[in-house]
Amino acid sequence: MSILKNRREDLRTKNDDQLAEELGNLKREAFNLRFQAATSQLEKPTRVTQVRKDIARIKTLQNERSRSAAK
Repeated sequence: MSILKNRREDLRTKNDDQLAEELGNLKREAFNLRFQAATSQLEKPTRVTQVRKDIARIKTLQNERSRSAAK
């Protein structure tokens, strides 16, 4: 659980531009992982889940920030 907490804290310290860049990188990685899975070349199947969850974490954080800025 501490790894997850460290990941959350790491994301919270990044600014909006850094989060957007990280999101782009993760989306690119997810795309590549889907191709690897389709061609049976995927080395770490758990990485797909990790990337999807990291994307969701970033999007959640972006939504929280945009909502707080709108208030």
